[in-house]
Amino acid sequence: MPTTAPAFADATASDSALRRFLHGLPGVDTVGLEARAASLGTRSIKTTAKAYAIDLAISMIDLTTLEGADTPGKIRALAAKAVNPDPTDRTTPRTAAVCVYPDMAATAAAALAGSGVKVASVATAFPAGRAALDVKLADVRDAVAAGADEIDMVIDRGAFLSGRYLKVYEEILAVKAECGSARLKVIFETGELSTYDNIRRASWLGMLAGADFIKTSTGKVGTNATPANTLLMLEAVRDFREQTGVQIGVKPAGGIRTSKDAIKFLVLVNETAGEDWLDNHWFRFGASSLLNDLLMQRQKLSTGRYSGPDYVTVD
Repeated sequence: MPTTAPAFADATASDSALRRFLHGLPGVDTVGLEARAASLGTRSIKTTAKAYAIDLAISMIDLTTLEGADTPGKIRALAAKAVNPDPTDRTTPRTAAVCVYPDMAATAAAALAGSGVKVASVATAFPAGRAALDVKLADVRDAVAAGADEIDMVIDRGAFLSGRYLKVYEEILAVKAECGSARLKVIFETGELSTYDNIRRASWLGMLAGADFIKTSTGKVGTNATPANTLLMLEAVRDFREQTGVQIGVKPAGGIRTSKDAIKFLVLVNETAGEDWLDNHWFRFGASSLLNDLLMQRQKLSTGRYSGPDYVTVD
């Protein structure tokens, strides 16, 4: 079975081998992990660094709408905001991507053509992932054919939690093959994995199967991205690169709404994985409302005035 990490080929040779490998990973020190995440979140940021961090965070956003009420008009408006977040200040960075359902990928692709902003599409029966593999793969093919540059897939949490790791691994491989040149983000839904040990195992499983990004959550459950679970995933991609030479991105999603939150996550990236990940090719925020607060804080830094929420468009 092919993998991005030939050094770990033996680990993925069978279900029992994969189980031994994943359960042989070091256990997570819950107290230590949460204490480090909390400590890094208290770092003070100077004004000049804050301005840089806000622009960096804007450039890392996958501006997202994943609602049953999404319309082509809403997607075009979101695409316009991604390309030109602040019409009064053309120096504002563009967002990294617009993330939509597969049936809206063509609309997003047309609206973003030539802008450099990527089209990301969720797939594989998002958000629950409860569908047959051929249905999931058709979902991916449709999104890629419609112009998606990136695919955000959900793993089968039921299979993972029941220890059927090879099934999850092979499903990621199959989805990766359907992506073609599109980059693959693998969503674990960390709020449903229950333990930090499971999040570490899922991170390694996704990376072994060829994920280009590992992603915390769908944003559709009660617990989404947290500093602690993102820190754990950053440690995983750091360690994976040290052992394989392969760099994998990280995308926390859901619940990140303020500039203060975003900057805390950027500190986590810098202090854990390192500067190589401080780029939107390797780190993203899955968010809908975060951009609004970043724009308000950016306005305050540049003018000294806080414009309030009516300064920016409401998504």
